[in-house]
This record gives sequence, C-alpha cells and structure tokens, in this order.
Amino acid sequence: MQCIALASGSSGNCLYVESSEEALLVDAGLSKREILVRLRDAGGQEEKIRGILVTHEHIDHIRGAYALARQLKVPVYATGGTLHEIIRCRGSGTIAVDLVRCRWEEHQEIGNFSVEAFPVSHDAKEPCGFRITENGTSLCCCTDTGVITTEMEGWLSRCDGLVLESNHCPEMLRTGPYPDMLKRRIRSRRGHLSNPDAAAFIRTRCTDITRIMLAHLSEVNNTPEKALVTVRDGAGLFAGDLEIAVASNPGPEAGWPRRIRL
Repeated sequence: MQCIALASGSSGNCLYVESSEEALLVDAGLSKREILVRLRDAGGQEEKIRGILVTHEHIDHIRGAYALARQLKVPVYATGGTLHEIIRCRGSGTIAVDLVRCRWEEHQEIGNFSVEAFPVSHDAKEPCGFRITENGTSLCCCTDTGVITTEMEGWLSRCDGLVLESNHCPEMLRTGPYPDMLKRRIRSRRGHLSNPDAAAFIRTRCTDITRIMLAHLSEVNNTPEKALVTVRDGAGLFAGDLEIAVASNPGPEAGWPRRIRL
C-alpha cells in the first residue's frame, strides 16, 4: 500500500491511497479537473479508485468530491453529519451519486479495503479520521483536529503508517496576519494541531510506527522545514527510525508529490 498527497493545506486536500489492484481517495478538496490532472502526474490510476472518503464538509475537503464521484461512478463515504451537510448544501433533489454512511468503529468493506471511521476534534458537523486496512497493512489519516484525545490515540497508534496534521508553528500564528478570532479558532480544541503537538504525540505514542506523513500545513503560519524540524527534534531518540514525508501542494521546490509506502 502507498499513500500519495495530491493536495494538502488550506487551499485543498486530497490523498490517494493505492494497493496493487485498487485505490481510494481521502477527501477531494480541489476541482475534479485538478484532482485528475494531479493524479495522473503522480502516477495514479483513476480506474483503480473504488470510493471517496470524506473527513468533513469544509470546502477544502469536499470541493470536487461530488463531481468526481459522479464521473468515476463511485460512492462517497462519510459520517451521517457530514453527509447531512453535503445534502443540505447541494439540495436533496440534485444528489446523483451514492452516499454511504460510515458509523463509528464499524468496518466498511470497499473493494479489498476495510475502512473504519473514528471521531476527531474539529469544528465541523461530525468530523472523522479513517483507518484503511488492506492485506494486513493499515494506514491512519487524521488531517484536521485541535487535539488528540485518548480515544484518538488508540486509533492513531495502532497502524503501520500515519498521515497526521501538523498545521501551524505557534509563534508564526501568534505574530502572523490572521485576525485574533481566527487565531483563537485555530488554537482551540476544535481547531488545528500545531507542530509541537504533532511532535509530542509522535514521540510518546508512535514508537512502533516508522512511516509518517505530516499534512494540512498552513501556507501562512507554517513551512515544511519548520514542521519537519519540530517533529524530528521532538521525536528524540526515535528520530533516526522514522521515515517522515511532509505533504504540500505541487511545486518543484516542494519535491511533489509526497508519498509513503507501507
């Protein structure tokens, strides 16, 4: 199994998770056209995709989900709260794709993948992360959360690979251009995970995980270099055992695309 970040950040998020025969998308926060272009550029295969998993209803995660699902003729999988928001925004009369509800801790079989949703702490209707398992190998995706709860720790530490939010540098956020209300939202328990918080979790709970992708970096309040250095320094004795990729949007300076192989 491998995970490729087609987009990651406040302007859009999309992960392509691929096994030897099939694939899934986690979120589709760019236009349909842009996702397909990036997918092909990254070496992915759209005909492998069996479904689109949506973590929550914010536009940087669902912008292209409906149109892409309709073109690929695959279902959209999300929690009941997220699906309710998708239907409310589109109008019940315009839903022409299969919407499949994910319930907490229930296995959802999608092709050869087994998918489980778990709750996260973010300011959305019913946000979630996903654990994706195929042939005994598992990947956890958690891209938007203000804190890592005890329940989340259990999910995130029991996997072979981890995609984890490392959204902002606290000092850059403090001195940056955002209004105070937005800064408070980002720092809140239902906001976004900071570099030090991501590093602390990896140090204390990820001693058996060797492949990690840092995701959803702020384009204003963070840099890939800061996120990577903070996590590596925070990991301490385990830093040498970690393979860490930093997801970012396409650009020659970013080394796009970022991927982890499990």
